[in-house]
Amino acid sequence: MTIDARTLLPIAERAVSIASEIIRTKAPGIITAKGDRDMATEVDYAAEHAVREFLSRETSEIGFLGEEEGVSHMGDGLMWALDPVDGTANFLHGIPLCGVSLGLIDKDIPTLGVIDLPFLNLRYTAAAGTGAQTNGFNIQASNACDMETAIVAIGDYAVGKNAEERNVPRLALTRELAARVQRIRMFGSAAIDLAWVAAGKIDANIMLSNNPWDTAAGVIIAREAGAVVVDLDGGAHSVLSEATIAASPALIADLIELIAEARGVSGRSTLE
Repeated sequence: MTIDARTLLPIAERAVSIASEIIRTKAPGIITAKGDRDMATEVDYAAEHAVREFLSRETSEIGFLGEEEGVSHMGDGLMWALDPVDGTANFLHGIPLCGVSLGLIDKDIPTLGVIDLPFLNLRYTAAAGTGAQTNGFNIQASNACDMETAIVAIGDYAVGKNAEERNVPRLALTRELAARVQRIRMFGSAAIDLAWVAAGKIDANIMLSNNPWDTAAGVIIAREAGAVVVDLDGGAHSVLSEATIAASPALIADLIELIAEARGVSGRSTLE
């Protein structure tokens, strides 16, 4: 099935508006434990249900993957990927760094993305070939070329099964970054990390994970804003990638080299 992603952007924005209204107007409610220090709120489920229902009516031919309840149906090569509340821990604690992330994936490559941060009144949008926008205004990724002046965001440390082992390379990476970059930031939201790379608020983001509901929207938004998004080794990024590295073009090589150094220091062959 061939669909021009640009024609679906209005529908995606309406879907995200539905979820954002739920986030703005409802309390977290009952907390459901998904694992060690991992949880979902009633709002996560309510927002996902509402978006899933809306998109099943508007785009019944497209598959749907939600963070909380998985795949509801498979499409013909196209799949919506939704994180109804990206940054649930932030939301639960009243920290405004959270939002809705909805991406459209075409054969493992994101082609459309909408990220809405309801408590910051910021919406980021992009479709392949259209550039990226914040609240309707064009945005451009940073042109930073020196690590020493770069602000670099990193993804959350691991929780749950084997968290201590999985955090060894993450901590090694943090040490390497601390010695090289101007500042490290941890916002607690993959969507914000990638959207703010797109907007030039930060110069790079290193996320040692790649769940499609977390990254699909942000990856296409960052790319359309001029950032480079690659896998752990600097290769092409897709929803099958091991990690998500986004940065201004001039920083990518240095970041991949730094990650390789961290892998060596930690004694790990991967940064899983």
